Amino acid sequence: MTQTVLPAKDYDAFRNFLESACGIVLGDNKHYLVTSRLNRLTSEFSFASLSDMLDALQTGRDKQLSERVIDAMTTNETSWFRDGYPFEMLKKSILPELAKKRPRSLRVWSAASSTGQEAYSISMIISEFQKENPGALTGRVEIVGTDISSTVVKQARTGKYDELSMARGLSADRKQKFFTDNGDGGWTVNADIRARCRFTELNLLNKYVLLGKFDIIFCRNVLIYFSSEMKTDILTRMVQVLNPGGLLFLGGSESPTGYCRDFEMARLPEGVVYRLKE
Repeated sequence: MTQTVLPAKDYDAFRNFLESACGIVLGDNKHYLVTSRLNRLTSEFSFASLSDMLDALQTGRDKQLSERVIDAMTTNETSWFRDGYPFEMLKKSILPELAKKRPRSLRVWSAASSTGQEAYSISMIISEFQKENPGALTGRVEIVGTDISSTVVKQARTGKYDELSMARGLSADRKQKFFTDNGDGGWTVNADIRARCRFTELNLLNKYVLLGKFDIIFCRNVLIYFSSEMKTDILTRMVQVLNPGGLLFLGGSESPTGYCRDFEMARLPEGVVYRLKE
């Protein structure tokens, strides 16, 4: 079945569903995106047309359908050490400062962690820092990766990646140091890197308190998909799970300015991060 144009009524209804379900705001000109991403689900769930599937979606009775639709509409764009500078900042400026305080633990939250590359990249940086600074950060280190998509969370937990995924942002040196060749064209993150990371499903519109407190939050290239009201809500609730002086990493085009007054910009040699005001 092919449906090239989604009727305006159906498109508006779907936009309302998506924003209500996960906060993602679609513009007025995303008809093709919605159609192309959802068409394949019509046959999977045995609907005669995309319009029929969207009608069923509105009832809210099929949880699996709702999950698969949200899954299909989530970008899940990711790579190893994405953009570079946040990880350099972590290694060269933030971890050295934290290590001076000799914390009993260090907790990092990778929000919208997709298939796990960001969380595992953070873990690799911590391993490199510890190797270069013996005796530093000896306390417990935990990296929590969350995503609304159950599909990508399951993949992240396996720590297994194909050659195409491995080629995106990962140096040959880190590939050899932190991964094991499965012999079938795939690679698995080494156990010591995986041991620091755990992954769980989380809708950013829901409560965060059960995750516990964090010293650092990575929420990069996520807020751009939300309305102004949702941005304020998300940032305000992130304040509640950050320890005093905690740090927030956002995407290069994102800022808490105008949405949350609890953060101040910290300019470090490698780039910009936002610090929770004390």
